[in-house]
Amino acid sequence: MYPTLFRLVLSRIDPERAHHLAVPVIRLLGVPPFSWITRRLTAPAPSLRTEALGLVFDSPFGVAAGFDKDVRMVQGLWALGFGHVEIGTVTALAQPGNPRPRLFRLIPDRAVINRMGFNNAGAEAAAARLERLRRRRTRPVIGVNIGKSRVVQVEDATADYVRSTRLLAPLADYLVVNVSSPNTPGLRGLQAVDTLRPLLTAVRDAAGETPLLVKIAPDLADDEVQAIARLAVELGLAGLIATNTTLSREGLRTSPEVVAAAGEGGLSGAPLKERAMAVLRLVRAAVPPEFVVISVGGVETAADVRARLDAGATLVQGYTGFLYRGPLWARQINRGL
Repeated sequence: MYPTLFRLVLSRIDPERAHHLAVPVIRLLGVPPFSWITRRLTAPAPSLRTEALGLVFDSPFGVAAGFDKDVRMVQGLWALGFGHVEIGTVTALAQPGNPRPRLFRLIPDRAVINRMGFNNAGAEAAAARLERLRRRRTRPVIGVNIGKSRVVQVEDATADYVRSTRLLAPLADYLVVNVSSPNTPGLRGLQAVDTLRPLLTAVRDAAGETPLLVKIAPDLADDEVQAIARLAVELGLAGLIATNTTLSREGLRTSPEVVAAAGEGGLSGAPLKERAMAVLRLVRAAVPPEFVVISVGGVETAADVRARLDAGATLVQGYTGFLYRGPLWARQINRGL
């Protein structure tokens, strides 16, 4: 039924509004008795349990950052069958993000362009919700993705990340430093190894025992990808997430007029599949076997997830596929695996 619903109804609604309409529904699914019923229908098979980062994941497939920016849908997403939920991106300071419209569907490509700009309620609000979540007896593994506050200058970024880290690391199962979103001015410049080293060192020291990962862009040159991977290993990080959205618009089927009208922002979805796989292989070749690599980008089917796992991913994440596949997406992938 979902493809029909999407074609006739959801595709006609502004995508950000459609997302906000889904939030209360997903939240409701996380509340008993609805969560019990939903989880019975979607629970991953025991054979899919995956150990990584010193944690046990019910499934290797989880939700990428960006879907639940403010820690509102974690339990509902778990009920729908996801093995972990990465919340955020969270910034130290609350911020509204970029002006609307800022989210655009490219339906022929099964893709999305976004320039959300890290809209979120800030680290203190996220910490309060995470604290409540951690008291629950059943919940998914929760990752926390942190980014730079927009009003903070790039030269002051380290202190801004550390502020978020001190609030959120004690409440996270793992922490991710996002230096790869294209929608915050100057952020991607932090991926240069000389700039990234002191930032990751400071966040690592502030994070304490919480596993720390770094998320990189697909638009880096191959040698830059491997340099960051080696740096992450050298600094003792627990892992790396590859990749974020891309600035590329190559090979799209959507009409150039529609793409141009959407404007700037990061592209996610099926067109990212090939580059995300290539970056995964580059990273895996540069790091030891025990180093955790989470692959994200262009994942839509169980075959896509299996291909990433076979290529060396420890875990796999998705986001855009939820929009095109619907609420039983994780169940479909878990059953396929």
